[in-house]
Amino acid sequence: MASASYHISNLLEKMTSSDKDFRFMATNDLMTELQKDSIKLDDDSERKVVKMILKLLEDKNGEVQNLAVKCWVKRPACLFICSALAANVCKKITGRLTSAIAKQEDVSVQLEALDIMADMLSRQGGLLVNFHPSILTCLLPQLTSPRLAVRKRTIIALGHLVMSCGNIVFVDLIEHLLSELSKNDSMSTTRTYIQCIAAISRQAGPVYIKTSPLGSDDEYSDDDDMSWKVRRAAAKCLDAVVSTRHEMLPEFYKTVSPALISRFKEREENVKADVFHAYLSLLKQTRPVQSWLCDPDAMEQGETPLTMLQSQVPNIVKALHKQMKEKSVKTRQCCFNMLTELVNVLPGALTQHIPVLVPGIIFSLNDKSSSSNLKIDALSCLYVILCNHSPQVFHPHVQALVPPVVACVGDPFYKITSEALLVTQQLVKVIRPLDQPSSFDATPYIKDLFACTIKRLKAADIDQEVKERAISCMGQIICNLGDNLGSDLPNTLQIFLERLKNEITRLTTVKALTLIAGSPLKIDLRPVLGEGVPILASFLRKNQRALKLGTLSALDILIKNYSDSLTAAMIDAVLDELPPLISESDMHVSQMAISFLTTLAKVYPSSLSKISGSILNELIGLVRSPLLQGGALSAMLDFFQALVVTGTNNLGYMDLLRMLTGPVYSQNTALTHKQSYYSIAKCVAALTRACPKEGPAVVGQFIQDVKNSRSTDSIRLLALLSLGEVGHHIDLSGQLELKSVILEAFSSPSEEVKSAASYALGSISVGNLPEYLPFVLQEITSQPKRQYLLLHSLKEIISSASVVGLKPYVENIWALLLKHCECAEEGTRNVVAECLGKLTLIDPETLLPRLKGYLISGSSYARSSVVTAVKFTISDHPQPIDPLLKNCIGKVGSSQKHLEFSLVEMGPFKHTVDDGLDIRKAAFECMYTLLDSCLDRLDIFEFLNHVEDGLKDHYDIKMLTFLMLVRLSTLCPSAVLQRLDRLVEPLRATCTTKVKANSVKQEFEKQDELKRSAMRAVAALLTIPEAEKSPLMSEFQSQISSNPELAAIFESIQKDSSSTNLESMDTS
Repeated sequence: MASASYHISNLLEKMTSSDKDFRFMATNDLMTELQKDSIKLDDDSERKVVKMILKLLEDKNGEVQNLAVKCWVKRPACLFICSALAANVCKKITGRLTSAIAKQEDVSVQLEALDIMADMLSRQGGLLVNFHPSILTCLLPQLTSPRLAVRKRTIIALGHLVMSCGNIVFVDLIEHLLSELSKNDSMSTTRTYIQCIAAISRQAGPVYIKTSPLGSDDEYSDDDDMSWKVRRAAAKCLDAVVSTRHEMLPEFYKTVSPALISRFKEREENVKADVFHAYLSLLKQTRPVQSWLCDPDAMEQGETPLTMLQSQVPNIVKALHKQMKEKSVKTRQCCFNMLTELVNVLPGALTQHIPVLVPGIIFSLNDKSSSSNLKIDALSCLYVILCNHSPQVFHPHVQALVPPVVACVGDPFYKITSEALLVTQQLVKVIRPLDQPSSFDATPYIKDLFACTIKRLKAADIDQEVKERAISCMGQIICNLGDNLGSDLPNTLQIFLERLKNEITRLTTVKALTLIAGSPLKIDLRPVLGEGVPILASFLRKNQRALKLGTLSALDILIKNYSDSLTAAMIDAVLDELPPLISESDMHVSQMAISFLTTLAKVYPSSLSKISGSILNELIGLVRSPLLQGGALSAMLDFFQALVVTGTNNLGYMDLLRMLTGPVYSQNTALTHKQSYYSIAKCVAALTRACPKEGPAVVGQFIQDVKNSRSTDSIRLLALLSLGEVGHHIDLSGQLELKSVILEAFSSPSEEVKSAASYALGSISVGNLPEYLPFVLQEITSQPKRQYLLLHSLKEIISSASVVGLKPYVENIWALLLKHCECAEEGTRNVVAECLGKLTLIDPETLLPRLKGYLISGSSYARSSVVTAVKFTISDHPQPIDPLLKNCIGKVGSSQKHLEFSLVEMGPFKHTVDDGLDIRKAAFECMYTLLDSCLDRLDIFEFLNHVEDGLKDHYDIKMLTFLMLVRLSTLCPSAVLQRLDRLVEPLRATCTTKVKANSVKQEFEKQDELKRSAMRAVAALLTIPEAEKSPLMSEFQSQISSNPELAAIFESIQKDSSSTNLESMDTS
């Protein structure tokens, strides 16, 4: 460092020389030194360097001045100077540059000044905010300069200006450009303005452009036609706007779409490609996934983007079909890409237009001058059209389509072959659909399709992708046309057997065999089953998960459809491999294995004697797993029902019941998780439903177990849950003491037993509503101490009972719930709210307006319950209530504002409770999710306003906003940079807040965690280029380094290599 300081002090001395050459060389050497990453200067040297550069800015020699400016712009990061000096430098440079640009005396000086201005705006735009209006004023006239080079550099400078300018300057700039563009004085300036708008769009995000000079090329003669450049720029401009303004789709379909369609006939090929690309962008924004973005009122009127696109399909096809026989390969490729995207967005859209389009596709497949890429695009387009339209639409065209597709299967280029095999597979489904009746005669085409596919199937020296596609295609041919193949069928199946033995092709072959085995044509698979099933069984022990799942599906379908062709030895080979597959480590594989066993129990019951050993042990072990739920649990219940009716020795009803409940009664094995009891109870109920004669005795035993004073809590818990699950499906009203036994269990000292009793009463009531529901309602009214548990029973009834069964009782339940929605106990209010919400779903048209009416209730508790109730009316699946909810949400939101704070009296103290915290926390979690899923649809500055508010909120919210800042620093650094000064202040406040000395330990821990999280956010902000140039950030950095505690935290965060992973958040 000492040598660097010495060297620089020598240079500074030479800069004071009277010889301009000395000053020039010394300044040049200084710039070289400052650009080195290793440069480190002490404070004194830095100050001297800054003063000297400021002095040289006023040097008599212009070349020295230029170097001084470059010296400042190129390496400002090493000059950690105070904001006053920085402002001084900017002021002097900016004033000189704007006057040099505006004078227009010497073009070379003007170009140099524009270059420096652009460089400075790109690097230090944030420090020049006060000068932005004067910079804009001097730049705008240069867009009409007679020199194109001046215009080009002005556009670059304006592009950098919009990265850091405020809204007022931005609006002034855009309005100027649009007004000049609308004048359309000359082709040259129009092109310049469009290029400028495109540059601004790229730099500053979406800009809505109302003018589209796509025009018509008929206005210009060939001699002086340069208008194509304007049209091309306009198309690119529209492309940028369409890609970024999702919310304006309906407007685009009214204005932009017709304009683009009218220009598909463009004669300039490059312009045509850009027009197509712009329309492709429009289609991509219209994917059905985006339907939630549509205005609900417009949706009711049928004016969604999809319906508007549907109405324009005839015009699109009319414009495209002429282009599909053009000589230009590029144009034809654009047509195919357009049709592919159109069908993906709107399946079935081309049903009426297939006769017009098929000749164009065939033309490109047969054309010898077509490139490989064009053929691949044509085949890919044909495949998508075949997949997304009804088979009958293509039947008149099969004769024309088959020969070119067959020729492409034989093409020497593997990518064409691969794509053609995919089309062939789809064609097979078209010429003989198995899922609907068809009168089309497929016989004339079978020979050609089979011959071209078998040739590829037999070849061993072809590309892997072609091998796999040939296997899949042949599988489809056998599945749909196997009854017409005659003697070719056994030979082809032998090839499949060979492919099954090959590690590379075995998974594809397993899927093809599954397809064939499931064919309604009952294809004769006996020639390969003897050797094939043991090979499939061996796949179950392989590590490849996809292979295990595919094999289990294949075996399941083989057992269903070919049980008479399978021997006991084959099935035993499969059963030997099953125990390791039934494990909680992979629930999907377990589910498939259990489904296979269920099929086996139904189709081949004699083989089940083999499962009583290790397979059954694994199954019982899985029932006790807390992870068993969803599809795997449903498969388990189906299996036990199928197993118990087979009458297999040692696997009868009581045998299985003892195996399931044994651990609870013997107490040798402790079941640690509550979910295990629920799973066992469901299995007990499944067995009882399958053997109804055994039911009364078992139910009686469970009732005795609950009554017995010597029963452990575990036994009572299982007995109550089992009674609930059995009663859900079987009417237990014949058990006279059941009600009193369950109500007695409400008084148990164990919370889990009380909860199980509540669940059991609700579940039993579903089995006989007229008997039990009035009883539950009466108990809720007469037993205030048991109210909470009884309301949980009512919730179970409302959630599980059928709508038809509940309808007669809705009014009684509604009246009862309203009495309790003002209960002071929050837990009770929450259950009441959930019941109200779920009850509203039964008759939304009547009950939702009533619910909305209670929002004007005087009681804050009642309003709170209603708002919570609305939450339970919203679900992932479409419901009749959804359109009605739209008009209700606004009122619910406005009501919520009144619920943010409440005063709680605790003895002599009064304590303010933040009731809105949970809602705000959920909102911030949603905001975090939006960053990942749809950042491009956010107004990022509005988003940052809320982030700024969050930095000053409650502890939980602050923690979330710190995480958001880390993400935002990576995702949109330029926007964050513009708000940096406003974000730094709350971060500084968090880091410098001190906890009162007499606070509890938790307060100190929370503050430490806040500081660490805030420091992570600061570290992330400092990764943004130019962040350290913010005066407030520099000051905060100095504060951190001067505070030992903060410095230590900051240093540990920077050293921690895993800190980059800390930005993820669990929003579950």
